[in-house]
Amino acid sequence: MTRFGIIRHAQTVWNHKKRIQGQTDTALAEEGVQQAETWGPRLRKFRWNRILCSDLGRAKMTADIINAFLKLPLTFDRRLREQDWGRWVGKTVKQLHREEPQLLARLEAAGWKFCPPGGEERNAMWERTRQVLVQTGKDCPGDNILVVCHGGVIKTLIYRLYERRFLPTEPPLIRPYHLHWLLYDADGLRIDEINAMDLNVKFRI
Repeated sequence: MTRFGIIRHAQTVWNHKKRIQGQTDTALAEEGVQQAETWGPRLRKFRWNRILCSDLGRAKMTADIINAFLKLPLTFDRRLREQDWGRWVGKTVKQLHREEPQLLARLEAAGWKFCPPGGEERNAMWERTRQVLVQTGKDCPGDNILVVCHGGVIKTLIYRLYERRFLPTEPPLIRPYHLHWLLYDADGLRIDEINAMDLNVKFRI
């Protein structure tokens, strides 16, 4: 059995401004750097074998800061990138409600078929993220692997494994800046525990 501990990258300047980042290569804010510096010692309590990380800058910077404490083999994989939000990148959700309310409502009601204009469908995102975890689970049986990725990636994995419809009427499952556990074995990929540890004892965002 392979165990994946999954976390989202630390805070960026675009997070502060509530701008949609998608696959834009944004960097951490100063507060995000401070966050990641506190996460390393907290994550050291687990016996990790390696780190698997999105290749986008905000995730890479988070993983590098954490790994200064963990000192593990670190691999980057573009399949762990955030959803591509197409021409909506850089906007806020408030802007979208104001500028394109009908289109936004129609796409939100599409659930797993949600696809921003010129962007990527959630179903496609599920397939690529599932593939990298399954492949890694097969290649690294018995390992505990820290996965540093994005909020959309985490939601996609957990919502699909919980058989959610990914509709705005569903109550939220995932708490921000928490560690979540997934397992992979001969029965496939499944959830072990969500919201298992709050990484942000000091930072409340």
